[in-house]
Amino acid sequence: MRRVGITGSIATGKSTLLAAFGKCGVPVFSADEAVVQLYSGAAVGPVEALFPGVANNGVIDRAALARRLAADPSGFKRLEAIVHPLVRSAIAEFLDEAEAEGHALAAVEVPLLFESGHDYVFDTIAVTHVDEAVQRQRIMARPGMTVEKMETLLARQMPQAEKKERADWLFETTAPIPVIEAEVAELVRKLRAKRQDG
Repeated sequence: MRRVGITGSIATGKSTLLAAFGKCGVPVFSADEAVVQLYSGAAVGPVEALFPGVANNGVIDRAALARRLAADPSGFKRLEAIVHPLVRSAIAEFLDEAEAEGHALAAVEVPLLFESGHDYVFDTIAVTHVDEAVQRQRIMARPGMTVEKMETLLARQMPQAEKKERADWLFETTAPIPVIEAEVAELVRKLRAKRQDG
């Protein structure tokens, strides 16, 4: 089974790309969605212990957590030391299940794929990108976003240009969704053909 990693900077269309793979019948997994589940499950206790008061009714209050991290950015590393291993475990389980079910390929979206320094053993990497002005416009359109928050988020991420250099496949996501879906369908066809070729 070929393992496709999807990444890209914030607000560059990773979810759109993942959905396009899913539309082609490819099993898909979102690290962001895994974190949402962990914040109401396995990560609640450890995160609350690290940042007392961010849990509310057994669920991590992401807004409260964001405020704590904004006040003390050094907390990101401590948080990632808890959350990232749990996400990696969930990804490994997902990929093992997809392979056991006989799928030709599976796609996993990992926003901080390159920044994490972890080898996810992906066979191929697809990177989403947009013009920087479009990216900033998309980020600022998010609820509760400020320029300060945006700059903090961008500072923690590898520049888009560097991510593009590491990509096997590039997807510019200001294109209409049907165009993106057609591009993904062609990539899926190629990857399935490669698998059949050995």
